[in-house]
Amino acid sequence: MAKNEFLLEIVTPERVVYSDQIESVDAYAEDGRLGIRHDHRPIVTKLKIAPFNFRKPEGETETVAISGSGYLEVTPEKVTVLCQTAELSNEIDVERAKAAKKRAEERLNKENTDFTRAQASLKRAIARINAADRTDEDK
Repeated sequence: MAKNEFLLEIVTPERVVYSDQIESVDAYAEDGRLGIRHDHRPIVTKLKIAPFNFRKPEGETETVAISGSGYLEVTPEKVTVLCQTAELSNEIDVERAKAAKKRAEERLNKENTDFTRAQASLKRAIARINAADRTDEDK
């Protein structure tokens, strides 16, 4: 392990989405955008439904769509992300995400809809689409 690397673990109730050494993290916390490098001070923060980026030691950037309740913990040894769902950008079915976005937008325009639930669905779909789009930009 190089001096500027640290362990990142992204875990959902179903699986370990990612576990390996990385160089940096760029995430959206409830309080704003957060950049993490080696030797970052310890923190625990709630994550927004949004793309989560990290840079691998070889310089490649990976994007993960984080959804549901998510928390990020930084310790001297590693960064841990605990969340309801997480998908690596290459796992995302973009057409399915676009269809989910359309359904959520239609629900938001109806009367007698559960606005909070429809808005959360829309945020999840947009996060998935944005995460997949970042993969396309890297090609």
